Amino acid sequence: MLHNQQVPGLRRATLGAGVTVGALAAGTAVLVPLRDSLSLPSVVLLYLIPVLLTAATGGLWPAIAAAIAADLLVNWFFVPPYRTLSVDTGDNLVALVVYLLVAVAAGLAVDATAARAAENARLAAAARELAATDKLRAALLGAVGHDLRTPLAAIKTAISSLRSPDVEFSDDDRAELLATVEESADRLTAVVGNLLAHSRLQAGVLSVDLQPTALDAVAAQAALAADPQAEMAVPDDLPLALADPGLLERVLANLLANARTASPPDGVVTLRGEAGDTQVRLAVIDHGRGLPAAVREAAFAPFQRLDDHTGGGLGLGLAIARGFTEAQGGTLIPSDTPGGGLTMTITLPAAPR
Repeated sequence: MLHNQQVPGLRRATLGAGVTVGALAAGTAVLVPLRDSLSLPSVVLLYLIPVLLTAATGGLWPAIAAAIAADLLVNWFFVPPYRTLSVDTGDNLVALVVYLLVAVAAGLAVDATAARAAENARLAAAARELAATDKLRAALLGAVGHDLRTPLAAIKTAISSLRSPDVEFSDDDRAELLATVEESADRLTAVVGNLLAHSRLQAGVLSVDLQPTALDAVAAQAALAADPQAEMAVPDDLPLALADPGLLERVLANLLANARTASPPDGVVTLRGEAGDTQVRLAVIDHGRGLPAAVREAAFAPFQRLDDHTGGGLGLGLAIARGFTEAQGGTLIPSDTPGGGLTMTITLPAAPR
C-alpha cells in the first residue's frame, strides 16, 4: 500500500526535476546574452518563474532544489565577478539571499495551493461517486422492491387459494393457479439471476472462457429459453466465433426477451447471423416502436426502464448484455430496423482457423 502511495509522488518529483532543468536552462540561455541590459533585481524576478513552475508541477522539495539552483546560476552568470561564486558587494549578497528566501516561500505557497486544489478535486470526485452510488442504490431498491414483491404476491395468492378449504377449484382453475406460481417463480429466478450477473460485472469477477463457438447452436439454445417463436436465420456454416458459449447464450436470451417485449403481439423477432472478414455478427431484430437515437446509450445503463423496451423488470437486461459481450472482446450496437423497430447487433472475433 505504501509503495502504491509513493509512486505518484515519485512521478511528480521526477516531473518537477525535468521542469527545473528545462526552465532554468532555457531561462539562462535567453538571459545571459541580455546580461548587460538587465538589472540584477530584474534577473532575480525572472528566475522566480522556474521555481514557481517547479512548485506547481513537482511539489515542495523540487521547488527548493530549483530555488537553490537558480540562486547559484544568478550568482555564476549575473553577479560580478562573473563565472565565480564570489560576490563583490554586500548589496548583491543581500539580493541573492533574499531571492533564495523569497523563492522558497513562493514555492511553499504554490505547493500548498496545488495540494489544496488536488484535495478539493479528490473530494469533489468522491462526492460525485457517492451521489452516483446513492442514485444507483435508490434505483436498485425501487426496482427490486417492485420486481420481487409482484411475483411473490402472485405466488402467495395462488398458494393461499389452492390451500383454502372453502373453495372447490376445477381442474382448469387449479392448472391456471399452478401456472401462475410457475410463471412467478420463473420471474423471480430471472430477477435474481440478473442481479447476480450485474454484481459480477460491477465487481470485475466475471469468469470468461473463450473458445471456438458454433453460433447456430448457441442461438438455438437462447431462442428455446427466451423466445421459441423467434425466426431463426443463423446459417450452420458460419465461421466459429471466439466466445464464451454460456455468456453468449445469456446475451442472446436477454436481447430476445427484450425484443419480444417491444414487439406487437403478432410481431416477428428475427435472430440473424452473418460472417465478416475477421468477425462474425448476430443481430436480434424486432419491429416494435424502436428506440430514439438520443436515448440508446442510456438504455444500457443499469436500472433503466425505457417505455418501449422494458415492460417491467429491473432494467438490467441490456446492461448485462453489453457487459457480457464486451467481456468476450465483442461489441453490442443498437440501430434502426428498416421499416421500424430496433436491431441489436453483436460483433465477435472469429476463431482462428
